[in-house]
Amino acid sequence: WCSFFWLYRNAIITHFTLQAIIHCACAAKKNGDDGSGNPIEIPKRTTPAKGYELLFQPEVVRIYTSLLKESKNPSVLEAAAGAIQNLCAGRWSYGRYIRGKMREEHGLPLLAELLNYNNDRVIRAMSGAMRNLATDNRNRELLGLHAVPHLVANLPGGQNQPGRALSEETVVSILSTLAEVLGTNVESAKILREKQGIERLMLIIKDGKSSEREVRAARQVLQLVWAHKELRRPLEKDGWKKADFINPIPSSTTNGPSTRTNGTYEDSTVPLLDRGEKRDVIPLNDLGSEAYSTLDQRERRHTLDEPTDTLQRGVYGGRKGSLPLLDSYDG
Repeated sequence: WCSFFWLYRNAIITHFTLQAIIHCACAAKKNGDDGSGNPIEIPKRTTPAKGYELLFQPEVVRIYTSLLKESKNPSVLEAAAGAIQNLCAGRWSYGRYIRGKMREEHGLPLLAELLNYNNDRVIRAMSGAMRNLATDNRNRELLGLHAVPHLVANLPGGQNQPGRALSEETVVSILSTLAEVLGTNVESAKILREKQGIERLMLIIKDGKSSEREVRAARQVLQLVWAHKELRRPLEKDGWKKADFINPIPSSTTNGPSTRTNGTYEDSTVPLLDRGEKRDVIPLNDLGSEAYSTLDQRERRHTLDEPTDTLQRGVYGGRKGSLPLLDSYDG
């Protein structure tokens, strides 16, 4: 309980401090993260970190990777991945340092392995952390090699989940992570094809059971796959046609319900950058129902209105509270 209390308290503080920290850092250091994936050189501090600065020092990566490696508690695993996702959001310098440290500390394979965990929220948290880590080019390559098979296996129709269906939020998170990883990486797209990812994406679109958000996210991934020209001939040999991949993403569809019981439809499967949104401000207080959250929608209000009460309920009993996590597109 002590370790979980500390971790959860850390997440509470992170939620309220990162809004100001990342906003200022993004505005001042837009060119600080080139995403090159080169070895990270972290400047030496002239004075010890103190106060809220302790939350985002690169050294915290070892704490979170240790929790991911050793803990069997799904709440701890979810919170650790959520903290990593928040710290990697945006273009600020410390986000770049932490993306590099996660690679150096072999955190990427840990996240990939935990995609096999038998818990919807844990899978969603791992996927969200990967999406932000993949803004680093080298991380994107490594995740393409090692995480794509696990991501594909969690899509509807995966052979390792015969009796369990993931939530809409988790499926959309997985698809968004695949889009981030596949965007400029043809090797990742080849792996997706080899692991029957195309078939599973087509199933989402055509089975009539998937939500509108899932269909839109799956179409986006398919468009990215077709954009890799060297894959087109192999895909055609597999029996696919261009029309299977390059259909416009509709504003509405009859393939499935536009919502499920726990949320309303919003266009969150398209990156904010592609929708013309600004990247410099992280509007934590305005994050809607489609932002990653470990809360059910009916409990989301507690994250901002009653943070103290949420913490107490989460640690000492009742329904576990948590906080919305940040996406790199928001930074």
